[in-house]
Amino acid sequence: MPEESKAPLISIGSRGKRLVVYAVLAILVMVFALAVIDSGEPETTGGPPMVRRLTEEQYRNSISDIFGPDIEIAGRFERPFRAHGLIAVGTGQAGISPFAVEQYEASAQIIAATVLSEEQRASQLDCSPADARQFDVVCASAFLSDKGRMLFRRPLADFEVQHYVGLARNGAEQLGDFHDGLRLSLYAMLVAPDFLFRIERVDPEHPDQLDPFSRAERLSFFLTNAPPDDELLRAAEDGDLDSTRGIRAQADRLIASDRFEGTVRNFFSDMMEFDSFGELAKDPEIYPAFNSDLALDAQEQTLKTIIEHVVENDGDYRDLFTLRDTYLTRALGVVNRTPVPAREGWQPVTFAPDAGRAGIQSHVSFLALHSHPGRSSPTLRGYALRQVFLCQEVPDPPSNVNFTEIEEHVNEANVTARDRLSIHNTEPSCAGCHKVMDPLGLTLESFDGVGTFRTHENGELIDLSGELDGTPYATADGLAEALRDHPETPRCLAQRMYTAAVGRDIEWGERYYLDWLIDEFADDDYSVPDLMRRIATSENFFTVTPPRARRSDTTAGARADTRGSAQGDIS
Repeated sequence: MPEESKAPLISIGSRGKRLVVYAVLAILVMVFALAVIDSGEPETTGGPPMVRRLTEEQYRNSISDIFGPDIEIAGRFERPFRAHGLIAVGTGQAGISPFAVEQYEASAQIIAATVLSEEQRASQLDCSPADARQFDVVCASAFLSDKGRMLFRRPLADFEVQHYVGLARNGAEQLGDFHDGLRLSLYAMLVAPDFLFRIERVDPEHPDQLDPFSRAERLSFFLTNAPPDDELLRAAEDGDLDSTRGIRAQADRLIASDRFEGTVRNFFSDMMEFDSFGELAKDPEIYPAFNSDLALDAQEQTLKTIIEHVVENDGDYRDLFTLRDTYLTRALGVVNRTPVPAREGWQPVTFAPDAGRAGIQSHVSFLALHSHPGRSSPTLRGYALRQVFLCQEVPDPPSNVNFTEIEEHVNEANVTARDRLSIHNTEPSCAGCHKVMDPLGLTLESFDGVGTFRTHENGELIDLSGELDGTPYATADGLAEALRDHPETPRCLAQRMYTAAVGRDIEWGERYYLDWLIDEFADDDYSVPDLMRRIATSENFFTVTPPRARRSDTTAGARADTRGSAQGDIS
């Protein structure tokens, strides 16, 4: 090869080399800056580590994930406790009753017996002694360590493994069978507080942070409503959850999982208090179309609508209050006075502009739930709009309120709900609260007690005009727009989502974090998945208050501060 052919195609002088070096250094500086760039999240003291009881769905998901979906759960679950508007928060305040203990024990007995039955052993056990009358300590240790790790959502300490292996040994000696011994030990795990409760623990080296397994647990239950899977537990064991990058990777994986959609459904079902449908009753003579099947369809209609809009379409959360697209069954079509050709299944429907229906607050699920058995209730509906969607506190009525005068006029001719409720304005003990509830509920008087559209009541045209915190409107569609554009609407959702994630009310030291979260929610075009990702990957999500720094008055102060300045105290 000629010597000249070995020369470089481009010759760079010393000045050119310096420029290349400078360019490389500049790129490295930019990469480093992007890696450490401040997200803008304010520093916070966090809140206390929590002890939260598993919900029924979380319990069922745990058993299904660990032992398989065909494992029967025989026990019944008592009605959950609600706090600060959410069952998800109530789990951190609820105790455990004798009835619940009995039901957990009944379920544990059936689950353990099924898992160690002859039909299930091959799929549940990786080992088994040749002679079941002989106790195999190695096999027992492997089985109980593996199942215990998944049930307790953390690896078992050596002394815990020894304890449960000891129980299994004693049981096998008493009953004469290795598998019966394992069954008794597994039963003990299933009724242990470490399984029934989510017990958060602090990192001993960083007392202001949750330990890696508590991080995994909080992350998984928030994004999948289920316990950490094996991959997430391994990430905690390997230290991947100690870095923002590792947490983001796991959060993205969980949001992309099949369980995420169900988690969003569960949150909105909790937020909208659908558990109350279990006690809802309607007068069959007045509302013959209402029954338990319709109640289930009504809940599903709202949840299907929400999921399609906020998850599948990643839409603006606020548009849920003006959305006309939904789904109906034939039974719901009767109540909505909308033809549904198919006898079975769901039919996509878009309500016409003159149908008077816009937004989830016009769904049967909301209207029927917040009404009396025999008639509608402007007060209950207005109360629910304030509490559920705006997070505004409305005090309960005084114990000495006399409802007789209002009830006397319920069925009088030419008397509307607006006429009856005018009494509230003349009663000093009522006026303060009812002036913020009744105007909203009176606009929804275009729907009867089960949610059927109407224009007249007792022969009189219904006046739908009202005002929402300074925004006047003349129709139900106007109320829908006012709800959508209300500054507290997205703030309430962000606050509800965060409190559901951490299982407690906002602490005083987190008020600036909440402001930041709401600003980010707006920057993300009010995307619910992005809001959940922001929470899950934020520093505050895993920050806890050291015991000596906690204050007894933090919660009350935060509630007053996080309602926002737009409305003040509506009571």
